[in-house]
Amino acid sequence: KSMTGHLLGAAGAVESIATILAMRDGIVPPTINLVERDENMPADVPIAAGVAVTADISVAMSNTFGFGGHNAIVVFKKLA
Repeated sequence: KSMTGHLLGAAGAVESIATILAMRDGIVPPTINLVERDENMPADVPIAAGVAVTADISVAMSNTFGFGGHNAIVVFKKLA
């Protein structure tokens, strides 16, 4: 959402597509405006602060939290 804004009804679909493409291409998209990493975040979790980073992504989770409590979480796993 840092790059697209809130897409309302299309948000879940767009976030799912972005997640699948990130897994396929091995790229963690950047989080715009993230300046510093939280010190409590484990060091092995790839965080892209302002610029994309490469990573082998075998499992990814996409969270969608909408207006009025319409929430969904989907987990994707790369097949061999």
